[in-house]
Amino acid sequence: MNIRSAEFIKGIVQADELLSNGKPQIAFIGRSNVGKSSVINALTNKKGLARTSSTPGRTQQLNLFLINKSFYLVDLPGYGFAKMSKEGQENLQALIRWYLWESNYKQKKIVLIIDANVGPTVNDLEMLKTLEEYDKDVIVVANKVDKLKNSERTKQLQKIKTAIGDHEMIPCSAQHKIGLAELSKAIQ
Repeated sequence: MNIRSAEFIKGIVQADELLSNGKPQIAFIGRSNVGKSSVINALTNKKGLARTSSTPGRTQQLNLFLINKSFYLVDLPGYGFAKMSKEGQENLQALIRWYLWESNYKQKKIVLIIDANVGPTVNDLEMLKTLEEYDKDVIVVANKVDKLKNSERTKQLQKIKTAIGDHEMIPCSAQHKIGLAELSKAIQ
């Protein structure tokens, strides 16, 4: 897929008519600071499209990006650790739960981003299990493969593949533009 246009439309924290307009939705989810926004920026080749931060928990709404005027990339808040109050964290988790499980919005694909260097955390595996229970079409992106030493890369990626089962896994580095063509093809 060739991404010709990508624009931020709006941040959403509740039901919105845009999510019901029939355009396919590709949702990006992962723990805080795993690089969701960086992957979106690299995938669209538009630096600064999705706001990035070194502070966990910066994304606090569903950020909607219109791609090629035909589908949405939806950047969800991160789960797990975030630098905010407990109430703020609970609100973010409720927003994720509402969008993915409780609303009637249908996602064409869910891109679950994990840190290749860390491997799947307990939170990542719980998220994957819940996505499976709700019969979501999941692609797992092992981001930050550039942080792995060459001698460790194959072993670590195999460990991740074993943990995620039959799901498609794409090794990726937003920073070095590794795996972006494969991800673009997988989400079309």
